[in-house]
Amino acid sequence: MAAVKKIIYGTAWRAVLHGFRAIDTACQPKHYREDLVGEALLTLQKQHGIQRADIFIQTKYTPIGGQTRSKPLPYDPEASITEQIRASFAKSLSNLHTTYLDSYILHSPLPTLEETLEAWAALGALQDAGHVRAIGVSNTYDVRVLEALAAVRPVQVVQNRWHEKNHWDREVCAYCRQHGIEYQSFWTLSGSPSLLANPELVDIANASGCTPAQAVFKFAMLGGVTPLSGTTDETHMVESVAVPALELKASSTELEGLVWGRNLVS
Repeated sequence: MAAVKKIIYGTAWRAVLHGFRAIDTACQPKHYREDLVGEALLTLQKQHGIQRADIFIQTKYTPIGGQTRSKPLPYDPEASITEQIRASFAKSLSNLHTTYLDSYILHSPLPTLEETLEAWAALGALQDAGHVRAIGVSNTYDVRVLEALAAVRPVQVVQNRWHEKNHWDREVCAYCRQHGIEYQSFWTLSGSPSLLANPELVDIANASGCTPAQAVFKFAMLGGVTPLSGTTDETHMVESVAVPALELKASSTELEGLVWGRNLVS
């Protein structure tokens, strides 16, 4: 599989000024400020000449179980799932000051497979209408759910936690590679402290003139994983943006040992 060529950033406009061109957010006031992402995009256009077409924007429909009643909901919780998604999507377009999305994903499967399939059909309708370029699902660790969705229409994006304790989501990663699905990872660094401290990885990073964190991102990308970065440190933003062009000073055997032998993406 060819190496992934981008890293996605969660929300901040400063990251775009440091070179990020992909943003991930969600229409979930409980944890995200999608409206501030939209304001940042306007600032980038007006003050820095960075246009909407230059930015990959991905957001999510969050089911009611992931929302909180203490925040304004983006849809009527009593409406059908299809109507909830239409309302949430319209709110996202308004928040983000755009007429289309590059990627729109379910924040998680719904409580039942039937409900999840209804939601999937609603995303498909948005895609068929030309409002969305790619559709997918997040927080999905059961390949059977992906197979059920794919039986209706192709899954194009999966975004999951990717870390030591879930063995880097081995089964889902393999499924995505086999079916040409973009696998996006979060918790990529924070969830893998042992890997970051691995002497072999540290030696390769030192020899390559990069940090262990950059090396982990690069290993992930070599395995077909698109990492998400949420750093607020501007130095780390610059380091993250540099990863796609990074060349690791390691033999193919060393790379295979770390990438495949440690179950990173196999």
